[in-house]
Amino acid sequence: MTNRSPRRILSVGSYAEHLRVGALLRLETTGGLLLMAAAALAIVWANSPAADSYFALRDLRVGPESLHLDLSLGAWAADGLLAVFFFLVGLELKNEFVAGDLRDPRTAMVPMVAAAAGVAVPALIYMLANLGAPETLRGWAIPAATDIAFAVAVLAIVGTHLPSALRLFLLTLAVVDDLIAIVIIAVVYTAELNLAALGLFLVPAAVYTVLVQRFPRWFAENRWAPWAILLPLAFVAWALLHASGIHATIAGVLLGFATPVRRKDPASGPGKGLAMTFEHNYRPLSTGFAVPVFAFFSAGVAVGGWDGLVDAVSSPVALGIIGGLVLGKPLGIVTSTFLLTRLTRANLDPTIRWIDLAGVGLLAGIGFTVSLLVGELSFGLGSDAGDAAKVGILLASVLAALLASLVLVPRNRRYRRATEAERRDADADGIPDAFDAAPHDPTISEERAG
Repeated sequence: MTNRSPRRILSVGSYAEHLRVGALLRLETTGGLLLMAAAALAIVWANSPAADSYFALRDLRVGPESLHLDLSLGAWAADGLLAVFFFLVGLELKNEFVAGDLRDPRTAMVPMVAAAAGVAVPALIYMLANLGAPETLRGWAIPAATDIAFAVAVLAIVGTHLPSALRLFLLTLAVVDDLIAIVIIAVVYTAELNLAALGLFLVPAAVYTVLVQRFPRWFAENRWAPWAILLPLAFVAWALLHASGIHATIAGVLLGFATPVRRKDPASGPGKGLAMTFEHNYRPLSTGFAVPVFAFFSAGVAVGGWDGLVDAVSSPVALGIIGGLVLGKPLGIVTSTFLLTRLTRANLDPTIRWIDLAGVGLLAGIGFTVSLLVGELSFGLGSDAGDAAKVGILLASVLAALLASLVLVPRNRRYRRATEAERRDADADGIPDAFDAAPHDPTISEERAG
């Protein structure tokens, strides 16, 4: 019988995947900073003497009433602009499972199990906190998702020398986390289903699929074509899914899944497919505009002074969210990963320490974009429970970022010192040029970090 070596968890992965993830992290860092700025502006405005103008702007209704699209600006941001964000999530998910490291089921198992536990444990904590308030149990999914942009922005600030495997794990975890959240939104928060509208949605979605599958190279080479041809189809599909009763952002995910990842033209040779081209072209639209605008309209909550803040924080909704994100996320992620190493043949990569994983688990407690969306779906805009949910999400995200920083900043110092020692050893051996020119192998400095 063949003696197969155990599969290592959190290994560095392929070099191509490492470069791709690194580029994605740099883009998301900028988006995370814009996200923070937009949320801060909304909170300040909503609690200023001009607060009425903020809520009047958020609740201003625009759009054709005959098409059931007479929506407030806040609803347009949540249902419309976030569809762009979820389209990119769909592209990223498909790329991970078709061409990324997650195409190997053994590798995919770890972040998928960790992400599932990182959803289940926070949901359980939320439900325990709200057992005495059954009317708020509907918000159990609020602490489910990790905000990729926010978490990556914090990681970029505090973890410049952390192992690339940890960064890849955080990104993969957040992507799988989003997939679970998407399923929850589609299934749990669909109250009524219009089958006629849902059937009509399949027509533009099918046309979109045929076009991107048949002519991917043409759409990639002609940058005007997606805007002139695919965008109208996507808008019609979005509007019909909105009319069906399913949250319209799911249209973005499904169209992202329909976009091909691999290049099919044999004459062109190997290379990136249309999904990666779209991701490169349209991610700035998401991180630089769509998500910050959504955050601006969704994060604004009138706290009502110190007494109002105390009342909101002490509510079962806020306590459940804070407990779920700050405690439940790291508990579910770290515990499930630990059990995998004990109950299966998987081993934690020797260059990774459990304290590093705990820091990433805390960082995964930063729930913002999807949590705010689920909060609105659970309680609506302007309700007491909805405002308490916003306060809980904001405080939990800040607290999770601070606690993660307390863990990861000292670890980052140790990895930095190890990298500097590695460089000094290379200089002492008289090969500085070779060391600088070669791709950095993080395993050496990670073993030094201990």
